[in-house]
Amino acid sequence: RGLPSRSVFLRGCQASLSTAQERLGHPGVPTREGVRVATRSPRPYHEIPSPGDNGWLNLYHLAEEKGTHRVHYRHVQNFQKYGPIYRENLGNVESVYIMDPEDVALLFNSEGPQPERFLIPPWVAYHEYYRRPVGVLLKKAQGWKRDRVALNQEVMAPDAIKNFVPLLEAVSQAFVRMLHGRVQQGVFSGDISDDLFRFAFESMTNIMFGERLGMLEETVDPEAHEFIDAVYQMFHTSVPMLSLPPSLFRLFRTRTWRDHVAAWDVIFTNADKYTQSFYWDLRQKQDLGGSYRGILYSLLGTSKLSFEDIKANVTEMLAGSVDTTSMTLQWHLYEMGAALGMQEMLRAEVLAARRQAQGDMTAMLQSVPLLKASIKETLRLHPISVTLQRYLVNDLVLQDYMIPAKTLVQVANYGMGREPSFFANPEKFDPPRWLDKDKNATHFR
Repeated sequence: RGLPSRSVFLRGCQASLSTAQERLGHPGVPTREGVRVATRSPRPYHEIPSPGDNGWLNLYHLAEEKGTHRVHYRHVQNFQKYGPIYRENLGNVESVYIMDPEDVALLFNSEGPQPERFLIPPWVAYHEYYRRPVGVLLKKAQGWKRDRVALNQEVMAPDAIKNFVPLLEAVSQAFVRMLHGRVQQGVFSGDISDDLFRFAFESMTNIMFGERLGMLEETVDPEAHEFIDAVYQMFHTSVPMLSLPPSLFRLFRTRTWRDHVAAWDVIFTNADKYTQSFYWDLRQKQDLGGSYRGILYSLLGTSKLSFEDIKANVTEMLAGSVDTTSMTLQWHLYEMGAALGMQEMLRAEVLAARRQAQGDMTAMLQSVPLLKASIKETLRLHPISVTLQRYLVNDLVLQDYMIPAKTLVQVANYGMGREPSFFANPEKFDPPRWLDKDKNATHFR
């Protein structure tokens, strides 16, 4: 459960004349250098550079290289070899991979009001086979939009986020006290990876239900710890079924499928217990003194979603918040530990903001631009998801190639974040790069 393994989901363009051909194999993709000669019409899809059209042979080579958990490195190597766009078949999945921010902008600008996303096959297989309810994570079209609009208001809107601050601060203070206690007792080992998973789950349940589960106490509820382990197992067992049909794993009753099912069963069982318990607890409380009661209470009060839809979305948010939050924090601490000068700058900024805000945490969060930039920089170097995916709604031209509708296009987050054409000195942890006032200097602010 080290840093890399926990993040499970972790040249030349022939249609142009540029210095790219002179730099074949260089990590850079000089999309803005040299002279480009536009063709009269886009080149056909089949001319997009590719390592080969035999998806099963490609998958065999990937497995032979033990590259399943290192696919992000494969993306970088392919971009170095083929340029800023290439296509690849892996098993029964064919994708076009892109990394240029301008191409990414074209992709997302073309998706329309109901994006067609790539749904993780093993997750879909489990939910369909066992008839589990789905939330915004696995819904499509109008169903996805209805849930997303409701969640936007209660989970993502600035006014809603302000309500989370006191709840998150309480958990953060408890987490720091726990670590201080270990230091004073002489039992602090320095490894807080498991503690960060507990911190992430405690934070999410507090803003979801308005109450703590006690994940940071000396004695932890076994069911809560079981939930965290199940989330890890769910992600871990998903990887082998991304390129092979999950139905094969189910047909042959493989251990991968059985472990995947067991993980989802725990996630659903425990999430349903939490939701039902806090739901009835909220109904019995007549007066909470006007305090914020959590996302669950807010969703119940809007009547925009049925109780079954609310439970499905609560389950997905609980499952999706543990690994993503804890891994980002772990990488952030790692990068700060390796850049002591930046660590001191961040600490000075936080202390100054704390004095200026005089205890108002919401105001304090508005005065820490370097801290926010450091989180962006962490996500640039260590993205939560290796790729972002969309099925094209209409035909789209990228890098002078015509890509037909319904094609799966994947944005290589890791490759883009490490590309020197877009980020100077990309291997360096450099949060101030996000504070540059020149809007053309960086992308995805």
